[in-house]
Amino acid sequence: MSRSRYRVQAGSPAVLGANADSRGVNFALYSANASRVELCLFGPDGQQETARIALPEFTDEVWHGYIPGLKPGQLYGYRVHGAYSPEEGHRFNPHKLLVDPYARELRGDVQWNDAHFGYVVGGDDIVMDERDSADFTPKCVVGPKPRVRWTPRLPFSKRFKPKTWDQTVIYEAHVKGFTKLNAEIPENLRGTFAGLGHPKAVDYLVKLGITAVELLPVQCFFDDRYLVEKQLKNYWGYSTLCYFAPASHYLSSGDPDEIRVAVDALHAAGIEVILDVVYNHTCEGNHLGPTISFRGIDNASYYKLADEPRFYYDTTGCGNTLNVGNPRVLELVTSSLRHWVENYGIDGFRFDLATSLARDGRSFSPDSSFLSAVRQDPLLSNVKLIAESWDLGEDSYQVGNFPPGWAEWNGRYRDDVRSFWLGTDGMAAAVSGALLGSADLFDRRGRKPWASINFLTAHDGFTLADLYAYNEKHNEANKEDNNDGHNDNRSWNCGHEGPTDDENILALRDRLRRAAMATLLFSQGTPMILMGDECGRSQGGNNNAYCQDNETTWLRWTERNPHDEAFLEFTKRLIALRADTSLLHRDHFLHGSSVGKQMKDVIWIRADGKTMEPEDWTNDLVRSFGLMLCDRSGDALLLLFNAHTEGVSYELPKLAKNEHWNIVIYTDVGTEGPGEGAELDKAFIIAGRSLCLMKGRWK
Repeated sequence: MSRSRYRVQAGSPAVLGANADSRGVNFALYSANASRVELCLFGPDGQQETARIALPEFTDEVWHGYIPGLKPGQLYGYRVHGAYSPEEGHRFNPHKLLVDPYARELRGDVQWNDAHFGYVVGGDDIVMDERDSADFTPKCVVGPKPRVRWTPRLPFSKRFKPKTWDQTVIYEAHVKGFTKLNAEIPENLRGTFAGLGHPKAVDYLVKLGITAVELLPVQCFFDDRYLVEKQLKNYWGYSTLCYFAPASHYLSSGDPDEIRVAVDALHAAGIEVILDVVYNHTCEGNHLGPTISFRGIDNASYYKLADEPRFYYDTTGCGNTLNVGNPRVLELVTSSLRHWVENYGIDGFRFDLATSLARDGRSFSPDSSFLSAVRQDPLLSNVKLIAESWDLGEDSYQVGNFPPGWAEWNGRYRDDVRSFWLGTDGMAAAVSGALLGSADLFDRRGRKPWASINFLTAHDGFTLADLYAYNEKHNEANKEDNNDGHNDNRSWNCGHEGPTDDENILALRDRLRRAAMATLLFSQGTPMILMGDECGRSQGGNNNAYCQDNETTWLRWTERNPHDEAFLEFTKRLIALRADTSLLHRDHFLHGSSVGKQMKDVIWIRADGKTMEPEDWTNDLVRSFGLMLCDRSGDALLLLFNAHTEGVSYELPKLAKNEHWNIVIYTDVGTEGPGEGAELDKAFIIAGRSLCLMKGRWK
């Protein structure tokens, strides 16, 4: 193509990105501080630059132009001119080809080269580098006009009715890791969205009882340079380059529509799809990072800068923080969220380090620009919103402080329940609150128990199997001398570090993970299960497997040992029991209110059968207690918890005349004495490190 072929018209600044119509393509790029913007067009292979065209208009801080004759599929990128003065916060460098933040698809990978850096590598960042980066940078693809498939008044699929929050059970999974080893799925589909939507994968989730799958990041990301140099991978994906484009390696067909097809398949089975999204920072890192997109388009607008503008105000630990307090950056975030809902049918989002998003300036605010924008949005306010409500800045831990409409990862729940089952002193009171949805954190402004996302494990940390197989982290494979990852794991190897054939140790590990999983699924709030916890997935003690794209992190579908097969069936029973028992997932907080005839909705029981007194909760040696839940219909549940090493004898609460307590779940498999299905009247000895659930009728 010759450059003379293109006639550039003014176009429109109204819709950012590259937007095609029947006659051509409109390009619009926000940059408040640029002096000039050039659009670069590339041939089909992405290697040859066929035209370089200056966008002719600058309106309301948007550079724009319309080019007749261009069609969807055209490859492009930008070169942005302006001051290269890091001391003033500006890092414009027209030698660097830049990715459009609104691109809906990228072609090619980042091929790391010193040319990606805006400064001369080996010196400081003050001297501008003049090498061209185009040969090593992915190209944006002009997409067809998006098909809007979801509106607030029209459900995404007539076959699909989203679960209410109180019915939700979340499964945190990785698109690749979930199906990569499933031999029943065609090899070319494994590890992709097509694999995720395959009947064998969907059927597994259905039989497990999952209602929502929460996927680790799928927005476009690449392997960081330091990982490539160590021959490792960015497996988790928490390093986003483009918020509209999917990561191409999760597409078996190369067509982003594969995501919609997979979501359709999950919806048809009654399963929602939630995306883990990373709007707190980008892949460009700190002031010594590469210039691939935002930094070169308008560094001072897209990022929060420090008091010395050469550097970044970083609350993420990843080198930079996205400046969502800027209205145009906020527009980028909310527009991309709507894109995933409207065009792919996504049902909700989990926001990584969400506290950073709720800082307009330096301080967290529940009325920040981002939280307020989402709250008033007619589309986004109607999907599931989950906050990881902490970051690395000042006053970072904000669990319980997000506004109505939000659920939050409850890190305190994780820590308290782990500590309780380890037998740590003084944990009874903390766990009692966790069992009832952490009302002290969330019972305000009309929020409900579901606002607490309860979890024991997540992608970051030990798996459940490793939690009871390792005292220490074993992250040597990450090639950071085992210095990465958390040291506060609240784990126990049960007497042997790592794998063992000792049946006594294996039985103890089974008992602990059964008690932990039952606690999670019998707690008020929204449970989240980590992929593979239901069937013994181990990472060999690696508690920071972000760079392990291999069998360390992939789900095993076959060759499980008998302990893990039994635990899988046990977990299925727990989830089914939760779904069928309304007392285990109430839609309101329980505070000991009357349900009739001197009976309360919550009663805490001591071993002698009497009600727990305040001094019982302050006794550091109390490691066993009972929780009785009752409703007005006469149904009653009794949960007995015993974190002591030895058994505890309980006097059981009285029921209605001729009624008995029936053991439904008992986590101490093989114990002597009454087991599941037994009927009890007066007393029961619960084994050490065990949980027992009984049902009865109080009237």
